Amino acid sequence: GLRVVGGCISLTNIAIPHGVTSLGEWAFDSCTSLASITIPDGVTSIGLGVFHDCASLTNITIPDGVISIGDYTFDNCSSLTGITIPDSVTSIGDWAFYSCTNLPSITIPDGLTSIGLGAFHNCCSLTTTPIPDRLISIGAHTFYTTLPRPASTPSLYTHRLLTDTSHN
Repeated sequence: GLRVVGGCISLTNIAIPHGVTSLGEWAFDSCTSLASITIPDGVTSIGLGVFHDCASLTNITIPDGVISIGDYTFDNCSSLTGITIPDSVTSIGDWAFYSCTNLPSITIPDGLTSIGLGAFHNCCSLTTTPIPDRLISIGAHTFYTTLPRPASTPSLYTHRLLTDTSHN
């Protein structure tokens, strides 16, 4: 449901029980002390802003079977240093990882076809992100203030600049 424990600043870890198939909108929003969460296999949907502003969250594994990462899902998870995204994910929503300032790298699944507006905006520790060949669209400002731009550093800018369809 909506904001299940959102705003619970004393919550430090949680294991979601088996049988849960969806994490509702803003479920753990602003649980600023949440450092660890276990998402079971069987979850197929991660809603809007589920982990928004969980500033202590450091690492997360998204289970196989999840198809999309919603808008604002990890927005402002400034301590996030590791995330595993399964091959089942085909889309990453708008601002999904906005201001994950300590995220050093991310492996984008081969089946990903869409990355939303500002998805990795202000991820200033992110140094390189391999882009899958199947990617169809990248939203505006997706890697703004993120990836290095020097010519000697391979990056999204030299690999897929023309696939940004948001300006057409």
